[in-house]
Amino acid sequence: MHRDPDLHADIDRPIVGIGNDYPPAFELDFHTHRRGQLLHATRGVMAISTAQGAWATPPEHAVWIPAGIAHAVRMIGAVSTRSAMVAPELAEALGDRCRVIGVSRLLNALLEEAVTLPVEYDEAGRDGLVMQLLVAEIARAPVIPLAVPFPRSEALARRCQEFLAAPSVKSGIDEWANALGLNRRSFTRHFRRETGMSFAEWRQQACLAAALPLIAAGEPITAVAIDLGYDSPASFSTMFRRALGSSPSGHR
Repeated sequence: MHRDPDLHADIDRPIVGIGNDYPPAFELDFHTHRRGQLLHATRGVMAISTAQGAWATPPEHAVWIPAGIAHAVRMIGAVSTRSAMVAPELAEALGDRCRVIGVSRLLNALLEEAVTLPVEYDEAGRDGLVMQLLVAEIARAPVIPLAVPFPRSEALARRCQEFLAAPSVKSGIDEWANALGLNRRSFTRHFRRETGMSFAEWRQQACLAAALPLIAAGEPITAVAIDLGYDSPASFSTMFRRALGSSPSGHR
């Protein structure tokens, strides 16, 4: 079942809840929404792509997608989603960039409740309070390091895309600097200016974004760790736990 998130875009309510179920490997091609969208998978893992970067959203996480941002979504396994479509006057406070946030038990419960409410719910009553609290919880949710921003310069962007196709934690600064004809210091400055993070931070987040869909699809954690260039499954698990607060096995 796919319910168009823009079905009620013109409804006179600040937030609209939408629930969808998708079969394994289902893909939504690039599209935009007139409202901002908080997209949460209550089951399964999603991989979201835009011209500015890539995001992975396992359960307990959601991605905020501002209005007008063209994005594609790929489902890993069967996926159930709960979306909050937020009107522009409220969405401004939630930011103009895509980001992954942590989903607390309260935020999860509010999203589940939102999709059951009438489209034209009573803003002055209990339903309106639920929606107000939903926006407050989105705004205060912690940002999770699962973003892989793409640089603007063509040569570096191409190099980043190549890395995402075959990510390895062993890929180093000198290798990238030489490929781009830069010295080490110039490369590190250029990379941070273009992506907003250090090369090491970006490389780790790219590896996480690549690992999550594989783990969710049932790939052995040992195989995922080795494919990403880690010396052992233990070192990969340590990195994973530090970044996401849980072990890789918890994302199957």
